[in-house]
Amino acid sequence: MNRISSKWIQAGFSAVFILLIAVHVGGLITIAPMQRAESWLYDDWLKHTAVAGADDRVAILDIDEASLKSVGRWPWSRDTLAELVDKLFDRYSVAAVGFDVVFAEPDTSSGLDALKQLAQRDLSGNRAFQAAFRQIAPDLDFDGRFARALAERPVSLGFYFIPAGFGDARSGVLPAASLPATAFDPLHPGLPPATGFGANLAAFQNAALGGGFFNMRADADGTARQMHIIAPFGEGYYPALSASTLGVAFGGEPLVAGVGQSSLFERRYAAPWIEVGGIRVPLSVDGSVHVPYRAGSPFPYISAAQILAGTVPLEQLENRIVLLGSTAPGLADLRVTPFSNAFPGVEIHAHLIAGMLDGTTRITPPWAADAMLIAVLLVGVLLTLVLLRFGPIIGLVASMGLLVLLLAAYAVAWSHFWVVPMAAPMVTVLGLYAFNTAYGFFSETRNKRQMTKLFGQYVPPELAAEMSQDPAHYTMDGQSRDMTVLFSDIRGFTDFSEKLPPAELAEVLNAYLSTMTRIVQQQRGTIDKYIGDAIMAFWNAPMDLADHATRAVQTALDMQAALPQLNKEFSARGWPEVKIGIGVNTGRMSVGDMGSAFRMSYTVMGDAVNLGSRLEGVTKQYGVGILVTRPTVEADPVHAFMKIDEVRVKGKETPVAIYEPVGPKAELSEDAKKKAADFEAAFARYQTQDWAAAESALRDLNTRAPRPLYDVYLERIAHFREAPPPHDWDGVYVYTSK
Repeated sequence: MNRISSKWIQAGFSAVFILLIAVHVGGLITIAPMQRAESWLYDDWLKHTAVAGADDRVAILDIDEASLKSVGRWPWSRDTLAELVDKLFDRYSVAAVGFDVVFAEPDTSSGLDALKQLAQRDLSGNRAFQAAFRQIAPDLDFDGRFARALAERPVSLGFYFIPAGFGDARSGVLPAASLPATAFDPLHPGLPPATGFGANLAAFQNAALGGGFFNMRADADGTARQMHIIAPFGEGYYPALSASTLGVAFGGEPLVAGVGQSSLFERRYAAPWIEVGGIRVPLSVDGSVHVPYRAGSPFPYISAAQILAGTVPLEQLENRIVLLGSTAPGLADLRVTPFSNAFPGVEIHAHLIAGMLDGTTRITPPWAADAMLIAVLLVGVLLTLVLLRFGPIIGLVASMGLLVLLLAAYAVAWSHFWVVPMAAPMVTVLGLYAFNTAYGFFSETRNKRQMTKLFGQYVPPELAAEMSQDPAHYTMDGQSRDMTVLFSDIRGFTDFSEKLPPAELAEVLNAYLSTMTRIVQQQRGTIDKYIGDAIMAFWNAPMDLADHATRAVQTALDMQAALPQLNKEFSARGWPEVKIGIGVNTGRMSVGDMGSAFRMSYTVMGDAVNLGSRLEGVTKQYGVGILVTRPTVEADPVHAFMKIDEVRVKGKETPVAIYEPVGPKAELSEDAKKKAADFEAAFARYQTQDWAAAESALRDLNTRAPRPLYDVYLERIAHFREAPPPHDWDGVYVYTSK
């Protein structure tokens, strides 16, 4: 009787487990571990099957550090861009050019506007001036020259859509919709309807042969695995930059679209598709494809400076599709992909173009969810019956057999360029076997050893030992929590590294990273990773730290304070001086053990993390060593801060206030307090467009103690006097580059 009762309880738990996974597959609930398992399976399979080798059809024109050093900071003048476009087509005979940037504002760097004012006012009667002005005006119309360079050439300009909830701003001009709103009836694929856009000036978009959006898509874990190829807006559909660039390379013929049919067990399913340059590209029901990443570095990165100098061999670019983007710090649009945690967004477009050319883009077929629901129920019921009837040994054999069959089905689907989610039935098999055969695998002692082993590489040994006293309280599983992240980087590291042989460079980095790591660990921080010379650290995981923001800010101050002694030691050995920039941000982040079967990493992800990284890159633009955000300021009652600016980044309508830590409030001198207060007062006048008062205050500060920060605002004021901001300007500085 007890045995029968036990079997029913066992069967009941198995049924609940199967039902839970079935409800997840049906979309009624979301089980985060299941999604992570699906992502892991996809990433691992992709890495093992990705095509390797160089691709001679696509190249990436890189606005890299060398280009910025040669030409100047971005954005470049339009005459330089016109020269770049002319050389790409006239000298290198490229097939097409796609711009992963937006040209949203006119170029006034030539001084043409000032000359026009003179011609219309003070020198309107001066014939010599008028004659000279008419002669040189065309050469000074940089925007006109750029538009002429784009005209009648296979060029696609990038733009972005603003999702609902992020404002309804509209700048620039969109190209004409490529497809009517009824192109996919009765389906409605694409991005969620946008409420605004950021596009190019009308003269540029009208001159270009095409245009496409470069909005990126990320899964729940922040990884870019799928990308939308079409997006609805207004009365039609627009293509992604990859599809648009491929289209202009084939002559700019209009897109063709439709809805196909597929079936499963006699049931019919509708699936959208588009045709680009005669190439049919199947789409998932939501209008996306899985990015067909290639292994290694298939696409050459060519410095824009080399193109302008004409030093690139012709065969590197001839007849290639060229995508213009940037890998320079502060400009690069870095993404997390199955292959890298810092993947240039422009290269994702390149992989999509190559995949469309080869017909290797993968989709999730419309019948995938139904197939998985059937699979979960079948394998769940079958394995439960085997376990109840034959026990764990036969159950293990059956489980292994079912897993092999599921993996074989995944491989068959993959060979047909389908991505069919297989984690649910596989987890069903593994979970049922675990529920029915194993209890209490880990003792408290083993948990303690595991805790020390898992976290010892991230946190100081004394913290790992402390955590091992209560291992149940800590986990490496993914979770969302309020945290503070810190990014630091050596400024000008490329030039820095070129001055030293490899062996000495390794010694410099080891000495620098060791010093900075000790400072992080003294404040109970967790080292996330080293990226070359860069350090990424975070607080409030795995240890709970109520004062995580204060500790992160103090770490940044201590790191800057350690530089003089470190540079003194470097100087004694003939090594270059080190200067660093640090960004600190506080907010909601996802933290946990992430990676692949071959390498896992306890790391943080999320928008708050990306903003912290962006801050580090912005420090050099203001000439400051540390920048933090308002959430960090609000969470840190110990330190005093000076407001530096309010900025609005691409694709985000909400302004971000950035601050510089001045020091601990208890140790702050009256002079330091006054300087901070005086600058904030000058900044307030700047935001209200009281240019004269702001300039006077800034010059006074510069006289007392010169700082590059003051010069930044003096330059802005001079610019705004020449080109006043719009009447509804809110005092927020807009970064027009990505």
